[in-house]
Amino acid sequence: MNKRLLMPCAAALALMMGLAACTNPNDPGQRAAGGAVLGAGAGAALGAIAGGGGGAATGALIGGAVGAVSGYATTPPEPQPTYYQAPPPRQEPPPGYYPAPQPRQEPPPGYYPAPQPGYYQ
Repeated sequence: MNKRLLMPCAAALALMMGLAACTNPNDPGQRAAGGAVLGAGAGAALGAIAGGGGGAATGALIGGAVGAVSGYATTPPEPQPTYYQAPPPRQEPPPGYYPAPQPRQEPPPGYYPAPQPGYYQ
C-alpha cells in the first residue's frame, strides 16, 4: 500500500468510527441512512472489482438503495423502560361532584340505655 495514503485512510476510518457511535439504533431514519452509506460503499467496491469504473457507480446506487431499505426494515422496536414509574398524581373531584359531609349529630338523650351501676368500677 502506498505510504502516502496510509495516514488519510487511518484518519477517515477514525472519524467514521467516531461518528458511528453518535446514532440512535431505534430510529428508522438513522438506520436507513446508515444502511444506505454501508450499502453504497460495499456496492461501489464490488462494482469496481467486477466491472470497472461504470460498475462502481452502478454498484453504489444499487447497494445504497438496498442498504437503505434493509436498514429501515430491520429497525428494532423501542425498548420498554425497566425503572419504576410513579403513578400519576391524584386528582381531586370537581366541586359539587360529591355531596358535602353532614355534621355529626349526637343521638337524642335516652337513646342509649344508661350504664348499669357497678359496671364501671
